[in-house]
Amino acid sequence: MHSQPPTIQFYEGISEELSNVSLRRDLTTGARRVVFMFKKMESIERFNTFRNRFAGALRLTDSEGQIEVEPSGIRFIFGGPEGDDLERVECTLEIDQNDHWERFMRFMHRYAEANGMAYGERGGQKS
Repeated sequence: MHSQPPTIQFYEGISEELSNVSLRRDLTTGARRVVFMFKKMESIERFNTFRNRFAGALRLTDSEGQIEVEPSGIRFIFGGPEGDDLERVECTLEIDQNDHWERFMRFMHRYAEANGMAYGERGGQKS
C-alpha cells in the first residue's frame, strides 16, 4: 500500500507548510473551530495563484484520502517597517459533525508526525 504524505493545499498542486494550529471549542454551543496559521504561502510567493486552479476549499490529503473543507474565514496579517510584509495567514475552519472532527484529527496527527509538530494544551489562562 502506498503511503500518501499529508498535504495542505489552497491551490491545486501547491502544498502549503502549516506553522501552527489552534483547536478551539465553544463551551456553550460545543461548536469546534480550527485556526491554521501559515508564516508564508507558497502559492503567493511563487506567483502561481493565477496559473493554478483555486480549490474552492482547503484540501487536506493523507493516506485515508482527501478532505475538502471551505474556510469560514481567511486573514492576511501584514507587518514590517512599511506594513506590507506578509507575517502570516490565518485560515479558520468550522467542523460541526463528530465523524468529520474525528477524520480531521486523524489527518492532523499524521500531518504533525510527518512534519515534526507536537500537540500541546495551553495552560490555564485567566479571562
